Amino acid sequence: MVDSLFVGRKRLAEAHAGTVLHGYIQRLAVSGEGLEVLDEVLCSVFRAPHSFTGEDTIEIACHGSLYIQRTLLEWLVEAGCRVAKPGEFTQRAFLNGKMDLAQAEAVADLIAALNKEEKDLALSQLQGSVSNELAHLRERLLHFTSLIELELDFADHEELEFADRTELNALASEIESKLAALIASFKTGNAIRNGIPVAIVGAPNVGKSTILNALLGTDRAIVSDIQGTTRDTIEETVVIDDILFRLIDTAGLRDTADTIEQMGIARSRQAIERAQIIVHVSDNTTVSGEGLAVSGTVIEVRNKADLIKESGVRNQESGLCISAKYGEIEPLKKEMVRAAREMMDTSAVMISNVRHYEAIKRAHEAILRVQNGLQDGLSGELLSLDLQDCLAALGEVTGQITNEEVLHNIFSKFCIGK
Repeated sequence: MVDSLFVGRKRLAEAHAGTVLHGYIQRLAVSGEGLEVLDEVLCSVFRAPHSFTGEDTIEIACHGSLYIQRTLLEWLVEAGCRVAKPGEFTQRAFLNGKMDLAQAEAVADLIAALNKEEKDLALSQLQGSVSNELAHLRERLLHFTSLIELELDFADHEELEFADRTELNALASEIESKLAALIASFKTGNAIRNGIPVAIVGAPNVGKSTILNALLGTDRAIVSDIQGTTRDTIEETVVIDDILFRLIDTAGLRDTADTIEQMGIARSRQAIERAQIIVHVSDNTTVSGEGLAVSGTVIEVRNKADLIKESGVRNQESGLCISAKYGEIEPLKKEMVRAAREMMDTSAVMISNVRHYEAIKRAHEAILRVQNGLQDGLSGELLSLDLQDCLAALGEVTGQITNEEVLHNIFSKFCIGK
């Protein structure tokens, strides 16, 4: 089809794999007289199976004019080509065994990466960090499952035991531990992908909304001296030092009879629970209450440093001293970046995909049932059911077990041409 438009030193169909041919895209003019030359191009020739999709492929490098690009596509379609569906190239690569499903999904994550951490995580998964880990576990588990299935074939001979229960128990413990680690990694992996959740919390009127606005560089939240101005959580994302943060401004924490404000405070506590970094704000001229009992990293901030000069009162408590009102928040930014980098180790095997997380959770539940079954002395038939469940869940991650609906759902979210 491309040869019908391309004119070079030789036809593309005759070119060797991995070569680039110079030539022109042209065709008969609409009038039927003479040739219409569209552009001078370079055509790269890829032969199966050594291409991204595993199929014969031509890549055309033309000039960047939108007119040229649009016209070239129109000419190709008229020559018999069709526009690719979303994610079709990556889907073909998966179907042709060039990559597994987890790696295919990493292609989309790599394209969408907004910072270095997202890029590193997606690239690690594209290179097979998650796939290789699960494939190794699945292969070993499959060996024991096969042995138990063999026992069932000789059910008439109860004394026969091909699968050593002690070895199986040791393997199940190892798999349980590794799956638990992957499940635990999702919180950080998801934060890298969607932004590290940072809850800005504290009593009313300590400057939480002012800090949010200062970090964003815009007046996103309403600022007022009236207590209870912020009634609900406000979420915005910002990139600081190449790290994506998801900032959550919360209602002031205090005892109140106001029903609406109580609802906002309840949501504030929920935000604290799911945040990985908590910016605990106090008024720099007063003494704060007790610290927060939270699981995330807490950054203590003493706001309104500008009032020290006016009042002469200095808070002797520890914490970062800033003035959000005048944009003096660099110490807070540096501390947020430091805390984020501490929790983001992209060299470790980590999952960030919700589909992977749900499948691995099911695999973990199944292997726990296997462990309990071994302790209770369950029959091989019952152990086999749980082993099969674990294998199936692990296979869903890499695409060894899948269906058309899952594939459509995954690749329909890709952009066209990827």
